[in-house]
Amino acid sequence: MSKKIDITKLPEDEAEKIVKRRDRQRQYYRKKHFKLTNDNYFSPEAEKRYMGSSQFKSFMKCEAAALAEINGEYERKKTTALLIGSYVDAHFDNTLDIFKAQNPELFKRDGTLKAEFIRAEEIIARIERDEMFMRYMSGGKQTIKTGEIAGVPFKIKIDSLHDYTAIVDLKIMKDFEPIYKPGEGKLTFIEFWGYDTQGAIYQKVEGNHLPFFIAGATKEDEPDIGIFQIPQEYLDVALDKVMELAPRYQAIKNGEIEPVRCEHCDYCKRTKILTKIISLEDLKDEQC
Repeated sequence: MSKKIDITKLPEDEAEKIVKRRDRQRQYYRKKHFKLTNDNYFSPEAEKRYMGSSQFKSFMKCEAAALAEINGEYERKKTTALLIGSYVDAHFDNTLDIFKAQNPELFKRDGTLKAEFIRAEEIIARIERDEMFMRYMSGGKQTIKTGEIAGVPFKIKIDSLHDYTAIVDLKIMKDFEPIYKPGEGKLTFIEFWGYDTQGAIYQKVEGNHLPFFIAGATKEDEPDIGIFQIPQEYLDVALDKVMELAPRYQAIKNGEIEPVRCEHCDYCKRTKILTKIISLEDLKDEQC
């Protein structure tokens, strides 16, 4: 049996080496025994260990904001639009009671749902009236898988996995209309929100090259619904982009390179430090 060492009685440099060695051993043990589950899927540790489709898309928007979020230095606001989508997701995950308990802002003082979330119940009811929609949502629920893309560890959680048939992801959105993106013009909602990128990541990590579908519903007064397939050629192009950028984003997470700021997102606005005067000519150049 090895003798226990009292590091308080050792020279400072030797004590520091022992502390660092113990830290490395603890980190190795945690890494070796970390199991990804529904409970810890979005935990800080899981976000640091794995890249996910949401994290990847966050890096595409702003590297600095994405890294700050991973490190716990920045948290995106919970918007009503996001909560409505999450409410519907939680219903189909069979976790709605937990979601309600974790989000008291859903309720009025008398304990009833606010009007916005009554709309979420209406969306659920509309979805459940459609046989085809429910058939696509009848696969394995919240299937977690991990894998590597370009040497980077990725995690996915599939809303509805039909073994050897299809990957289906549930999306709740404003409507199905095209959306304008500066510099790119009008895009389909699938391209604007990066669902092709998500599909490419899911298909690659799942490993069976299954077709990828969006089961979509809208937040309109009369909710619209649809099943949308993303063609393989779009997924292939998106995967090429993921394979190109994932190693860079992983290097940023590892602290090997500095993230680039977009200077347009809320995080960049919050942390901006003025260093120069902006001229009228600069403003006009930005509009070109």
